[in-house]
Formats: sequence, C-alpha cells, structure tokens
Amino acid sequence: MENADVAALLDELADLLEIQGANPFRIRAYRNAVHTVHGLSRPLAEMVEEGEDLTELPAIGQDLAGYIEEMIETGSFSRLEALAEEVPRSLTTIVKLEGVGPKKAKKLWQELGVETVDRLEEVARAGEVETVEGFGKKSVEKMLRAIEDLRSLQGRFRISEAEDLVRGVLEHLEAGPGIERMEVAGSLRRRKETIGDVDILVQAEDGAAAVRHFVDFPGAQRVEAAGGTKGSLVLRSGLQVDLRVVPAESWGAALHYFTGSKEHNVRFRQRAQKVGLLVNEWGVHEEEKRIAGATEEDVFAALDLPWIPPELREDRGEIDAADADRLPELLTVEDMRGDLQMHSTWSDGENTLEEMARACFERGYEYVAITDHSPSLAMVQGLTPERAREQWDEIDEVRERVEGIRILRSAEVDILKDGSLDLPDEILEEMDLVVVSVHSFMELDTGAMTDRVLRALQHPAVDILAHPTGRIINKRKPFALDVEAVLQAAADLGVAVELNANPNRLDLSDVYVHRARELGVPVVVSTDAHSVRGLDVMRYGVDQARRGWLGPNDVLNARPLAAFERWLARRSDGP
Repeated sequence: MENADVAALLDELADLLEIQGANPFRIRAYRNAVHTVHGLSRPLAEMVEEGEDLTELPAIGQDLAGYIEEMIETGSFSRLEALAEEVPRSLTTIVKLEGVGPKKAKKLWQELGVETVDRLEEVARAGEVETVEGFGKKSVEKMLRAIEDLRSLQGRFRISEAEDLVRGVLEHLEAGPGIERMEVAGSLRRRKETIGDVDILVQAEDGAAAVRHFVDFPGAQRVEAAGGTKGSLVLRSGLQVDLRVVPAESWGAALHYFTGSKEHNVRFRQRAQKVGLLVNEWGVHEEEKRIAGATEEDVFAALDLPWIPPELREDRGEIDAADADRLPELLTVEDMRGDLQMHSTWSDGENTLEEMARACFERGYEYVAITDHSPSLAMVQGLTPERAREQWDEIDEVRERVEGIRILRSAEVDILKDGSLDLPDEILEEMDLVVVSVHSFMELDTGAMTDRVLRALQHPAVDILAHPTGRIINKRKPFALDVEAVLQAAADLGVAVELNANPNRLDLSDVYVHRARELGVPVVVSTDAHSVRGLDVMRYGVDQARRGWLGPNDVLNARPLAAFERWLARRSDGP
C-alpha cells in the first residue's frame, strides 16, 4: 500500500468512530496519525519491510504501528473491519458532504436508514429529511447542492493526492530493468490543481520488459493494458497511471506532446503547419525528415520559440508571448521571503507561536505573520480583544528569543454577514497586518456576498483578503462572488489577495491569479499552516502562482523585508 492509502484508511476509521460517538481523544489520535503519514518522505511499506520501529514516528503508538503493519501486509486492518460491522463504511462519504458531518450522518442513518449518497438524495428529494430534528428546508437544499458537487468532482484527485499515490509507482519503475530516463507528463507536470490520470514516460533498453515491470506494481488494483511500449494500470484509489516507452531520438517531442495541454498542442501544431512542418509525439518533421525531437528545447527551437514552462501550456497566450520574447520570469519557492497566514495554539493550530516562528526562520524567511482566528469562530477559540493583547505580549517575548525574522502582530479576521469585521478598530489599528476572510453564511447570493466582501475591503485597516472564494477542492465549490469586482476593488484600494497554498484550497484559481496580475493586484502566497509541517505546502501555492504567470515582482511576500515594510506603510503614507 502507498502512504496515501494508509492515510485514507486511518481517516476512514476516524470518521466511523466520530459517527459512533467514540472518545474524541481517540479520534484525535487517528487524525494526528493521518497527518504524520501524509508528511512522510519514505514509503511505510519500505519501513515495515526493513523492520523499522514505527512508534518512533510522531503520533504513532503501539496499536497504530500494528495497524499500519497489518495494512501493509493485507490491504486493510481488523480494527476498521470490526467497526464497519457496527457502522456502514459508506457513511464516510456522506460525512464529507458540505453541511452534514458525523452527528447528522448518524441521525440520517438511524432514523431514515441512509447509508449511501444515492439514498440520501432520494429521501431528501422526497421531503423525508426535513422531518428529522435538526434539519430544515435550507439545510436540505444545501445538502442536495453538496451531492451535485460531489458527483461533478468525482474522478479528479487533488494534486497532493496524485503525487502521494504515484510516488510508489515511480520508485517501482526506477528499480526496473534498463530504465534510462523517466519523467511525469500530463496535467501533473503542468501542476494543475486536480489530476484525472497520470502519464509517465520512460526511456528503456527493452520497452516490453519495462512495461512488464510496470504492470507488476504490487499496488495496482487492476491492469488495463500491457504491450511492447504502452502500459496502463489502476491503483486501489482509482487513479489511473499510463506508461509510454519512448526512444531517445523522440524523447523531447513525446514529453511535449504528452505534457499537453490539448489546447496548447493544437496551437503549437497550427504554428508548425504555417511554416510547412509536422509535429507529433515522434518529432518535428520537414517533409520526410525529422529535424528535432530529442529534447523539448529543440522542439520549441524548431518553431523559433524559446522553451515554455509546462505550467503555462494552457493556450492562454503563452505561444504568442514566447514569440514576442515576453514570457514571464516565473516565481520559485526560493523567491519566497515570508509566510503571511498561519495558526498557532492560540486558536486551532498544533504548534506554539514560537515553534511556528522558528520553523519559518529555518526556512530562510525574513518575516512571518501569525494569523490566529478572530472570536466569531468560537469552536477554535478565536482571539478576543483581550486574548489578542495577551498574544502580542508573547510575540514580544518570542521576538527576543528568535532573532533574524520579523514576527508580525496579525490575525485572520472574519468578515461578518454584513461586511463588518470581527474585531474592534482599536485592535485592528494596533496590528502590523490585517488578514480578512469569509467563514460563514456562504450560501448568500452573488450580490449579497460581493457587497459583503467589498465593504470589508473598504475598511482602512485591511491588508489582505484570504482564500477569496472559499472553495475546498473536491468538497466545496466557490461561494457566489463577483471575483472581477473584488479584484478591481482590491486594485483601487491597495489591498492584496491571497493565493492559499493549501492543496485543499489553492484559492485563488490560476485564472483569477492571472487576472490579479493583469490588474496589478499584489498576490500573497500563504500556507494557512496549522502546524509546522503545514508550512511545507508552500510549493503548491508557488505552482499555482506560476500557472497564473506570476513572477517575484507580482508576489507581495516574495519582496525583501524592507520592500514589504514599505508596502505595509502605504496607508499611513496617505494618497
């Protein structure tokens, strides 16, 4: 099993325990183990095979270590199977629907016999759900929308999921016979936020032997195809992985072709046809003669173009920009100078303020904002004005102990339903950085939601609008919002917008990130980390920024400290 498969089963167990009403500390222990497994750089299967003590891993006790070993050996584990005899496993899908949750799923199951999404839709449309205490017309409407969203998103994997799932396949291939070169292509190479399937190219001495080794991958649920140069398999998760064996002389052409996108490839072929060339996965041809194909650089050069980064290959003007020598210098992780959204134990974070600050310093950042939640999010113990001041005292102390990084007084302040902010002005005015976001009343229509956000942006203390559309990939669609109007307002008001780097969000989308760039709105790439390990997701935000054509000059927290402080001072400097 892959690490992602192990994490999924542990997460499923935690969901079932929560539905059952088990001890919350036990549930939390499984959730923590899921975080640990997701953060591992080595396969658990390898660790088990080598006899390593899994209890040395964070949040993995003796019982959990045994469960993991059982999963690696059998594909499941007895604790989950025993619990599944008491609580239907299909309920874990219902739990993940927006607006349901464990307690409501349990009620629906016990009172209406709901065990599947299909059955839930049936009783909801028949008006039966409204008869259950705790459910009303609005909650049923929200539930039905969530079911529609779930179905529309099936078959797509978040980029972080796809990476985790394919990692074992790549390691398996690397150990294969005569593999000389290997590269992931397709949407994963273009760093799209969701992935339908994964394409892998290899160059090998014996193509048929490479394919045979590929389809022997022990984590495959089934083999779809196996031939002399092609193979296809489906993993336990449902992710399809396709292999192509490519000769050296066609490597670059095949990599370009299978990277895509389809729209980019069409535009590229049209350019080739205008000058009498033919482009396919085997090379660039002038009549019967192949004139390029061994490298991607040669393929582009044959059409008088510089190499175009894969993230830009979506037919959004990249070929014209390359032709005019106007391709942007794209952002890199190394360009990042700070992180401007994260949470500590002052609200719903797992690590202390000092631990978060030290981890940012170790990453080479020059500044960091600790943005714990404001008080309306009572379930995460958001900061009241009094607690905010107490936190500032701790920040002053940590500043003395952690030198070399500026720690900002900040908060993630809720935008309330009427567009007002969730902390009083006197607190906001004393903060170094004010980040605002929507966490409630997400069902408002476009006009009401847009007016709400625009009012918040007009507050003179606001610096950054965080995760502007509220989406959670593969779970919750963006709320209704006129994003163009919000970006225009941000440009006019001097407010930055966040690109949330968490792969569950990646909010803003790449299209809106590109629009922000066109309007001159500064973009902040922040992790929204709730633990030290959560800081590692910055690379996903950078990938999304690159897809939106952002360079270091477009990203506020890629600026050195002095330049960032000049931006912070923009309001006090006046018009």
